[in-house]
Amino acid sequence: MQALASTLRAGLTALDLTLSDAQVDSLLAYHALIQKWNKVYNLTAVRDPGDMLTHHLLDSLAVIVPLRRQLALMSPSVKGGAVRLLDVGSGAGLPGVVAAICCPDIRVDCVDTVGKKAAFIQQVAVTLRLTNLRGVHARVESLTDQYQIISSRAFASLTDFTHWSAQALAPQGVWLAMKGRHPADELAALSPEVQMFHVEHLTVPGLEAERCLIWMKPVDHQDVSSGC
Repeated sequence: MQALASTLRAGLTALDLTLSDAQVDSLLAYHALIQKWNKVYNLTAVRDPGDMLTHHLLDSLAVIVPLRRQLALMSPSVKGGAVRLLDVGSGAGLPGVVAAICCPDIRVDCVDTVGKKAAFIQQVAVTLRLTNLRGVHARVESLTDQYQIISSRAFASLTDFTHWSAQALAPQGVWLAMKGRHPADELAALSPEVQMFHVEHLTVPGLEAERCLIWMKPVDHQDVSSGC
């Protein structure tokens, strides 16, 4: 555990991401829960604890600084409470659980069509006392709530992701897709009703692989995201 904690803290420094000791402890506890439940629920194909930390936690943590930047732009325009984030095809809760830990002022729903994965998210929320986190067993197309940010990580093509979740996107909302290499073909295939407004390349500590974030919004949205 000490080695994992040291690797995590070094990764946070490399990402220029500041977290409290309590948040670091929550991330390590979440990591332990994935290992424990993975034996029964097959949450991820990654089994080695060190690889799990790099490929899952640090990979998701690389999104937090850009996410916080976007949240700072959106918060003044959100009426009626906290910004809501929907993580689509969340699986073991990546990046949704990480976002809930690192951004406690937002409400995070992690939706997955696999019941045991949604149940795992609920267990994480209870165990770590994350009152801003919820697991949802459903198809994203069936959701009626609305969210200011809808995220995905290796979920589907950009076209399918935006199409399936469009009804859940709140006015002035944005999509956030985590991808590996720059998905030029997927961007070219986007619906004319969807606008990509920013591509952000990421460096994940300890991971020799390309990563990028694709930020999108409906074309008729006013630009609350120009500072991203």
